[in-house]
Amino acid sequence: GVGPGDAELMTVKAARLLGEADAVVYDRLIGDDVLDYASPVAERHDVGKIPGRPGPTQDDINDLLVELGRRLNTVVRVKGGDPFVFGRGIEELRACETAGIPVQVVPGITSALAGPLAGGISVTERGVSSGVCIVTASQDAGSEPLDWAALVRSGLTIVVMMGATRAAKIRDALIGEGLAADTPAAV
Repeated sequence: GVGPGDAELMTVKAARLLGEADAVVYDRLIGDDVLDYASPVAERHDVGKIPGRPGPTQDDINDLLVELGRRLNTVVRVKGGDPFVFGRGIEELRACETAGIPVQVVPGITSALAGPLAGGISVTERGVSSGVCIVTASQDAGSEPLDWAALVRSGLTIVVMMGATRAAKIRDALIGEGLAADTPAAV
């Protein structure tokens, strides 16, 4: 994970591994400032998915990682934020481990926390919220829908990932479950 998009916010370990990589596999949200840390001779594989357009499936990405892992010494899969916070990193790790390829995970700062922080918002401000709940607005088919009523009852700060296009529906659901309409919110 390379954090929320600013190359200066990725870890020293992430930067070092990018420099050692024989291949770099990255998403569309990874900027050139992050990729500049990669070795100039490293293979580069853009597996970015653009909503509403055809692109690689998760199985395609898993297969690529396995193929590269079998052929090369150091393959770096670059993901924004933290690869295990709605990032499908666990699926990629399992595909590689199943193929016998050793994996090391380097956490990144999740945008779920970095975004509010960059906006001067504390998600656990004393006297305001004793915790934070991170949910995704992008539910997989067949998964249980979010229990908005439970989230409202919790009194926790609610961080909704991947919700920009659904912001009005999310607002309506929260208010419909009893959240005060004047509750501060940021998008």
